[in-house]
Amino acid sequence: MNPLILLAKEAVENYIREGRIISVPDNLSEEFHKKRSGTFVTIEKNGNLRGCIGTYLPTRVNIAEEIIRNAIAAASEDYRFGPIKKEELPHLFYTVYILSYPEPVKDTKDLDPKKFGIIVKTGPFTFPNEVAELRSSPALRYARAKEVVFNGVVPYKTGLLLPDLEGVDTVEQQISTACQKGGIDPTQEKILIYKFKVDKYE
Repeated sequence: MNPLILLAKEAVENYIREGRIISVPDNLSEEFHKKRSGTFVTIEKNGNLRGCIGTYLPTRVNIAEEIIRNAIAAASEDYRFGPIKKEELPHLFYTVYILSYPEPVKDTKDLDPKKFGIIVKTGPFTFPNEVAELRSSPALRYARAKEVVFNGVVPYKTGLLLPDLEGVDTVEQQISTACQKGGIDPTQEKILIYKFKVDKYE
């Protein structure tokens, strides 16, 4: 079993069985102790999604701790499914995603739903001169940023979609689905679009 999958599994099992948050193990490679990154943890049961929660920017001291916290959150805080019960633990499968830092998207031609995940978020925006119509999707108004504006201020609405998801085959589907997740109406609200890559472990 991949060490990061084992880490997510042990984090969930210890938390569900004992209410205990495990420490970062020493046997992980150095990069997971020293680097920081956003991560997502997906939990499946019998081929169906059972929980998925993550962070698109790092919130912990290293990748390993980010995985531990997000695995626990996926198992206990995903409002769509309710907390995982002890009897479910032997039937769970885990996927871990490590996210690259989000990059602003200036043109939808730069997107590829199989290769990149996306983040869409609403304002308020601090660069009104950068607002432009998206040529490839005239109905979609968006604010084009010169650089990422993840400055600690929580946007009004945010939707995130991981890459290479079943049923999401076009850029239009990807943007539409991400907007739905964030409660955003892209025909009425200006949005920022960011893309990111993932390293996927399963």
